[in-house]
Amino acid sequence: MHGPAWVGWLLVLLGAAAGAYCLVRSRTGPPAERSTARGEGLMALGMAAMACPASAVASAAWSPWLFTAVFGTAGLWALARRHLHHAVGAGAMVYMALTMALPPEWWGFSGHPERWGQMAGTVPMGHPAPGGVPLLTGLLLAYFTVYVIAAGVRLVPAADTAAGTTAAGGPAAAGPPGVLRACRVAMGIGMLAMLLAL
Repeated sequence: MHGPAWVGWLLVLLGAAAGAYCLVRSRTGPPAERSTARGEGLMALGMAAMACPASAVASAAWSPWLFTAVFGTAGLWALARRHLHHAVGAGAMVYMALTMALPPEWWGFSGHPERWGQMAGTVPMGHPAPGGVPLLTGLLLAYFTVYVIAAGVRLVPAADTAAGTTAAGGPAAAGPPGVLRACRVAMGIGMLAMLLAL
């Protein structure tokens, strides 16, 4: 991942914590939630692995291809189970892994490396080339921004909760389901940060 190392380590911590919680929840939660919690836990742990700063951990040349295979399989599994959000998340992870593995020329950028940085407006940050296809990156950023805002709004207690009239499982449900929703918001924010760092 490009960018400051501390941002990468914060994303590693966020992904590992959310992944660990979701995997524990997949063992102890209600049966209807277990499959979803398991998928989110594995996605969060994969996100933590991908967010490791390149300057701190030397990754093998084959690691982007491993991420592509794992998240590609997870995306197909999510599509088969009709979990569209998980499929989009897995697709975004495949896209980011391919961006790490393939040279900028493959994405349609050619010319001098200095020109790539000027086109992306990132020369001062030292990012040598735009990551991936800007239109696809923009669409994924828009999707995850809308997802984070919508999921975050569902976390905010409704006006009726002060009087204690919220229905069970409503937007302000306390306890583990509320924490699971907060993990989803945190993972969405992590995806936004990783896409911005491409």
